[in-house]
Amino acid sequence: MKTIKVMSIFGTRPEAIKMAPLVKEIEKEESMESIVCVTAQHREMLDQVLELFSIKPDYDLNIMKPGQSLTQITARALEGLDNVIKEAKPDIILVHGDTTTTLAGSLAAFYHKVKIGHVEAGLRSGNKYSPYPEEMNRTLAGNLADMHFCPTKGNEHNLLNERIKGNIYLTGNTVIDALFKVIKEDYVFENEVLNNIDYKNKKTILLTCHRRENLGQPMEDIFSAIKDVVQEIENVEVIFPVHLNPKVRDLANSILGQVPRVNLIEPLDYEPFANLINKCDLILTDSGGIQEEAPALGKPVLVLRTETERPEAVDAGTVKMAGVERNRVYEMTKKLLEDNEAYKEMANAVNPYGDGNACKRIVEAIKEYFEN
Repeated sequence: MKTIKVMSIFGTRPEAIKMAPLVKEIEKEESMESIVCVTAQHREMLDQVLELFSIKPDYDLNIMKPGQSLTQITARALEGLDNVIKEAKPDIILVHGDTTTTLAGSLAAFYHKVKIGHVEAGLRSGNKYSPYPEEMNRTLAGNLADMHFCPTKGNEHNLLNERIKGNIYLTGNTVIDALFKVIKEDYVFENEVLNNIDYKNKKTILLTCHRRENLGQPMEDIFSAIKDVVQEIENVEVIFPVHLNPKVRDLANSILGQVPRVNLIEPLDYEPFANLINKCDLILTDSGGIQEEAPALGKPVLVLRTETERPEAVDAGTVKMAGVERNRVYEMTKKLLEDNEAYKEMANAVNPYGDGNACKRIVEAIKEYFEN
């Protein structure tokens, strides 16, 4: 059997986190040649993950520019990938999830008639504008892909409902593979604010909030609800790594900046962020990936969105939808901080996203696909 040339394409930090353990698994496989191409849709945040996992890209398109639009990202990525694929001549291109890089990578592979493997396939919210543009990115990638690596049975069902059949593999989520590689019980942060928090005796909340659809009134209501909780419950400490988006920063500072026991800090690299999840009691987030990571560590999650493409965790009981309305976010957060039984019920629920062996399953599936 000839060597399989596997090109992994990604461009953002979340993609890099979930693709890094897969790249390392491909590198160990004698029957495969690993080729890594990054678009650098996000530059600094991507580089942090590459360094953490010791990955040196073979191709770096470095497309990031200040104030770039979705159209500009797509066009620059597509043009750059066209040249890379001509030169590298891969047998299969792996894209991940639902970013603009994912869409561009899938299209570029399709134009060159190269096989496409979609990692984290089958996630759907059912609303093409939420999350935007991710819902359509992953839907279009799914229609172009030749191999579909689904984290859960629900993701598989979504593809079958869309009449996508054949070469669907149930693998678990690669983010669990990544998470288990970086968690350390004795982890020490570079940020002394985080080292000085009393995680044992205080109820600690990790907050992340940055999505486009939450900008404006929804985010204002979310931050106001957090402020209400902290002012009412004295034993609560909030840690909020604030996104670099100026709109998020301005609102966070105006509502939460002067509130005691609310720590507004700079965004964290992946390793300290994963270990912070492990130390905190409760996660409030509008992020997608954290809905997968936190349950693996036994941490309840309240989702600050009106819908989720990750219903498995909701069904399992590890995640609840808090929405974006001020009173609802306040009431649900307060309940988990004060009701031990409600907290334990979520914390002890079974994580639906796998056992940390997703990458091995994906590599075996690719080998079998090309053998046949």
